[in-house]
Amino acid sequence: MNKKKVLMLLLGTLLLGVSLGYLMFRETPIVGGESLTTAGPLFYRNPMNPAVTSPIPAKDNMGMDYIPVYASGDSGNKVVGTVEIDPVVVQNIGVRTSIAERLSLSRTIKTVGRVDFNEERMARLHPKTEGWIEEIRVDKTGQEVKTGDILLGLYSPKLVSAQQEYLLALNNQAALEDSPFEQIRSGANNLIKSARARLLLLDVPEHQIRELEQSRKIKKSIHIHAPWTGTVIRIGARVGQFVTPATELYMVVDLDQVWVYADVYEYELPWVKVGDAVAMTLVSVPGKTFEGTLEYIYPYAESKTRTTKVRVVFDNPNRLLRPDMFAEIRIAADTQEEEIVIPAEAIVRSGDRTQAFVVRAPGKYEPRDVLLGIESNGQVVVLSGVDVGEEVVTSAQFLIDSESKLREATAKMMEATNAPKSAQAGEPPAMTPDEHSGQASGVHQHD
Repeated sequence: MNKKKVLMLLLGTLLLGVSLGYLMFRETPIVGGESLTTAGPLFYRNPMNPAVTSPIPAKDNMGMDYIPVYASGDSGNKVVGTVEIDPVVVQNIGVRTSIAERLSLSRTIKTVGRVDFNEERMARLHPKTEGWIEEIRVDKTGQEVKTGDILLGLYSPKLVSAQQEYLLALNNQAALEDSPFEQIRSGANNLIKSARARLLLLDVPEHQIRELEQSRKIKKSIHIHAPWTGTVIRIGARVGQFVTPATELYMVVDLDQVWVYADVYEYELPWVKVGDAVAMTLVSVPGKTFEGTLEYIYPYAESKTRTTKVRVVFDNPNRLLRPDMFAEIRIAADTQEEEIVIPAEAIVRSGDRTQAFVVRAPGKYEPRDVLLGIESNGQVVVLSGVDVGEEVVTSAQFLIDSESKLREATAKMMEATNAPKSAQAGEPPAMTPDEHSGQASGVHQHD
């Protein structure tokens, strides 16, 4: 019972669609051109099958009237399949059009990416000598620091002895300042330079060296300063901990600029190149599109995914991009400049033919075979078939295409009807089921 209802519903839908098409286009029945209502119809065609015709009015198996077909006065000057529609019908079926323009269009490659740190803006801080952490001023990850900010205080015997050596050098220079021997005075100066250089190499800050020179008092704890402006993302030592040059005290990253890694499939890789513009969107930042530049294509592929990793650079002044976020990436690759572009919805694909309908006059639509280029963001490049400034149909074109196909088939039947009788000689074609049903009323099948 359910199957029967479904079949009846499908049949009713099919009949409704055919009826609507008939009502929309029956006002101006033509053969590849203008209608000619003053003369009588040449023949009548089956509304369901244009190959089935009749020389007199008839009905098909479902009771639908055959459609009259009239001759065209100047059909020789028109493209076969051209459709003319009454302005009222044009408005009723919602025909919209668009103008072909010269634009720059890129092949859009969509992929996913992962936000990461900019490796060129990372600093890992290690002590230059072993010692103990006396104090720690930046003790939380996520804190912002600036270049020169004090991070912690370190006590190290080597640093204490280095300060002592510097004080001794200063005292020695003061004692030998009035020596009559130039070589002795020069040696004292060189000793000061050597002792001061050692303090600098051990990362003793300049301001503490000046304090040592003025106070002549040794500092037990030496300050370690931030070498970079950024965010602390890792702390490797706490108060009282013994550290060595192998200990990572801090990791500081500048997040004003981030890297995003994206995976490109092998078949898309030939179109991608360094310098391509990249657009990125994230779920965490709805409604905002980030603009970046493809900076690097890695020279190896991933064995498991068969993809190649690319690196994109994005500015991040507001810190909206956080490492390890996932993002949707669109790469504008293979940019073509000043090409003829029309909306992709204007294209009608039927079998091995690709067509667009061009407006030749109000209500008059001509089918054109077109050769297409790249398609991106709802636009497609037309290599041939449409010129700049021509108007193409972007909606209801499938209804127009259906009528165009019917009129093209009718035109072919008209050619066969008007051909010399000698060309039509031969074995008659097999009769269709409709021919059997309409034999009594003079229904014929035309090639």
